Amino acid sequence: MGPHPAVAAIRLAVRRVLHDVLTDHAPDTPPRAPLVLVACSGGADSMALASALAFEAPKLGVRAGGITVDHGLQSGSDLRADEVVLRLTELGLAPAESVAVTVGRDGGPEAAARDARYAALDAAAERHGAAAVLLGHTRDDQAETVLLGLARGSGTRSLSGMAAVSGGPGAARRYRRPFLHLDRQTARKACMAQSLPVWDDPHNADPAYTRSRLRHEGLPALEKALGKGVVEALARTAQLSRDDADALDAWAGQAEASVRDAGGLLECAKLYALPPAVRRRILRRAAIEAGAPAGSLFARHIEEIDRLITGWRGQGAINLPGKVVAQRQGGRLVIRQG
Repeated sequence: MGPHPAVAAIRLAVRRVLHDVLTDHAPDTPPRAPLVLVACSGGADSMALASALAFEAPKLGVRAGGITVDHGLQSGSDLRADEVVLRLTELGLAPAESVAVTVGRDGGPEAAARDARYAALDAAAERHGAAAVLLGHTRDDQAETVLLGLARGSGTRSLSGMAAVSGGPGAARRYRRPFLHLDRQTARKACMAQSLPVWDDPHNADPAYTRSRLRHEGLPALEKALGKGVVEALARTAQLSRDDADALDAWAGQAEASVRDAGGLLECAKLYALPPAVRRRILRRAAIEAGAPAGSLFARHIEEIDRLITGWRGQGAINLPGKVVAQRQGGRLVIRQG
């Protein structure tokens, strides 16, 4: 008799990702087996992921470890982090450690916690020489991310949600999300089938947080109004949007050189001739290169720059985040530090 269907599903998802990691690192394989870390909060999603990694990694010759991040946002968080380390150790993961972080305020509490968490995971991956870090985001998380992007009106890239593979500093394919095609209940059932203790973060049910309200109020309301299948449809939207956004990014990358003059300045007439989706990608990239923080650069900023190209009426300079200024001078678009 085989494992519970939910356990089999999570193990298969992890096995596929480990095969991809081994393929990616085959040319640079060191004498020692590659190390894959799991980011584990102690919740059902990440505990299911940790258990699947512990089961599959030895069969493929991969070392497996775990990291839990203590955000320090709740009383007793350090003790809970120690409990997670103990559970990871009991699963056979090594190294298994807790990393404490200080959460700032930039971008709001959720964004600040996320930034602190990824910084800690990046540092841990570098410190241990990890080939990859596995994250327990599920299809439900993906659906929530798409809806949040839709609410912000941030365009196709925002609607593409989370990538199955994404990077960190100096590591383009560090983060892997094996569960994006699995729902949250599958992970929870896998934990129950294996008698794995899980911790339900009270922040996940706190209406003070946008994602929590969306999870407990927004998505259920959509499913009530539109019927079941909303989560699956949003996840498909994410993949389709990502494919479109990747193609447009590639087009913009190829077109950028053709709209710059000999001195490297953007020529307004040539930009005007491009499709809006391509032109705005070039403008966004130019603003980031000039020093505008990507996370603070919103669609409205790019639209304002775009009007210097498509609606030129002699208007003045546009102020952008990061003290960057965009202005039109003699048929050229100049984007620089102010």
